[in-house]
Amino acid sequence: MEEKVFNKLVRNKIPEKIKNNGEVPYTRVLSNEAYRIELEKKLLEECNEVLKAVSLDETVEELADVLEVLCAIGALEGKDLDSIISVMKSKREKRGGFSQKIFLEKTTK
Repeated sequence: MEEKVFNKLVRNKIPEKIKNNGEVPYTRVLSNEAYRIELEKKLLEECNEVLKAVSLDETVEELADVLEVLCAIGALEGKDLDSIISVMKSKREKRGGFSQKIFLEKTTK
């Protein structure tokens, strides 16, 4: 019997896909505290995958995964995507966005 160890947070439908492939998934439901930790790990994993993407389609797929994780973290904190976007827009209005590609090298006094 071949065993593959993952020890990571997966999407809700992954265990069913594993079963459909003739494998047996061993899972558990995390506490909120452990879930938050695993979401943070997943966020780093997905951000790294964005950086490694080589095509536009792959980049968009990975950005969608990052957004999914951000939505899960927000939901854990009682916030939905609309409220997160609202805060983003407010910050953009006050401090600007990144569209002008400004790179701050240094300041002097």
